[in-house]
Amino acid sequence: MDHFLFSLNATMPVFLVMVLGWFLMQIKLFNQNFLSVADKYVFKVALPVLLFRDIATTNLREGFQLNFVLFCMAATTIMFLGIWGLASLFIKDKSMVGAFTQAAARGSAAVLGIAFVENIYGNSGMAPLMIVSAVPLFNIYSVIILTFCSQDNKAENRKENIKKAFFNVLKNPIIIGIALGVPFSLFHVHLPVILSKTIANVAGTATPIALLVVGANFEGGRAIAKLKPTLAASLIKLLAIPAVFFPLAVLMGFRGSELVAILVMLGSPTTVTCYIMARNMGNDAELSSSIVVMATLLSSVTLTFWIFLLKTMSFI
Repeated sequence: MDHFLFSLNATMPVFLVMVLGWFLMQIKLFNQNFLSVADKYVFKVALPVLLFRDIATTNLREGFQLNFVLFCMAATTIMFLGIWGLASLFIKDKSMVGAFTQAAARGSAAVLGIAFVENIYGNSGMAPLMIVSAVPLFNIYSVIILTFCSQDNKAENRKENIKKAFFNVLKNPIIIGIALGVPFSLFHVHLPVILSKTIANVAGTATPIALLVVGANFEGGRAIAKLKPTLAASLIKLLAIPAVFFPLAVLMGFRGSELVAILVMLGSPTTVTCYIMARNMGNDAELSSSIVVMATLLSSVTLTFWIFLLKTMSFI
């Protein structure tokens, strides 16, 4: 029951903020101009600052495990490329492929990771190392996939697509935020209090504003029209991916906080960043929004199931 209540407390507030965004849009307190400016602010400023803070304030050297890092990187790579390949084969509407792939593979590792592990073990455990191992790849693969699948990408030449993806990775604000945070962590650089509090204030705006924008842009009629890919992506994210990789993680000897960190990496609900990036990179923002809402709603059940299963089998 405690694990269920924790999962519920972690996911329902997120879902309710999205509902608030939808409600404020219905009563005309929000308009499209505000939403356009807000999602650009989140993508270019708030989310990069949030990730910079999370990485910069984490001790990456403590408890470094090469096999854990390699597992997180390999699982992330297989997860993204595998779903991209399957989506390209089975989704008839190719305009959905990029958004579907990103949302089916990318979870809220950075947002939920440390909080989730701390709630169970009383410390951050392996979550920071998982975040540094997986989250940069989440963003790099997302940029590459969204670039190749962009509805605005009219370049027919494959070399042009590759070049565009390369430069999109280099100039992606979220990746820049992560890259800037790593040396601060490795060399234990402490920011002045004034600057640290300023960064914390800006970082604190990322998630609530992003959730409000997702909720405000949610359109029930269009979402229902895309119910099948929404449900498919949500089930892949929350059930299929953990079912594939958990046995491998157990066979490699991961236990305790290592497995919980892997659970967050693999089985956490689709991050709101998927919507922000899809919208800003010419992909299907409506599908992304639907998957974020659906995965968040279902995750209180699926996360509880995985925790219960791992606990019952004495792996955590």
